[in-house]
Amino acid sequence: MDRSAIILSSGGLDSTTCLAIARAEGFAPIYSLSFDYGQRHRHELVAAEAVAKAFGAKEHRVIKIDLRQFGKSALTDAIDVPKDRKMGEMTGIPITYVPARNTIFLSYALAWAEVLGVRDVFIGVNAVDYSGYPDCRPEYIAAFEKMANLATKMTVGGGKAFEVHVPLISLSKAQIIRRGVELGVDYGMTHSCYDPDERGRACGRCDSCVIRMRGFEEAGVGDPTKYQVTGRE
Repeated sequence: MDRSAIILSSGGLDSTTCLAIARAEGFAPIYSLSFDYGQRHRHELVAAEAVAKAFGAKEHRVIKIDLRQFGKSALTDAIDVPKDRKMGEMTGIPITYVPARNTIFLSYALAWAEVLGVRDVFIGVNAVDYSGYPDCRPEYIAAFEKMANLATKMTVGGGKAFEVHVPLISLSKAQIIRRGVELGVDYGMTHSCYDPDERGRACGRCDSCVIRMRGFEEAGVGDPTKYQVTGRE
């Protein structure tokens, strides 16, 4: 039985753990899909390529689209990335939300899946430490999956349904890290920062960095990230 799968990979902590879980569950071959969408933190694409190679992905593709045309996000527009916020201040939908990003990414994955004959796609969304993004909720994933099974030739023709796997959806960042460590993930390869410097060092101050740092601390695992801020390099 074919157990191939597509993994949406940002090169970050969550998507890399997701890839490790897919492989541990016996999915093979693995296809890795990343996006160069005009994000200010393009260093994540370097990490995504390294992760794909480390995990022996059969193919790693980077789709180039320009979401800067729409903007309205600190990741794709001339808007400052929020920094130095405490966890309690990370409420509501933050300015780092990219409009329709996961819908766009999953749609590309669905198209590639149909071409490859793949029925399983993994995405590392998380509803616990998810920073308020509406397209990281279980309801959203269920809705997209339902739509996908109505929309493609491969699904209306019968056989196995298209499935969006979200193994991290109910885990805290610390739990995700512990799971990854169990599976041998080298988190030194990954990148999470929204505003890295030209050397790819994490700022240590954006919401993503703060959530990542707290996750390692609560997991009791050493943080291998190279940070710009003093004492974390």
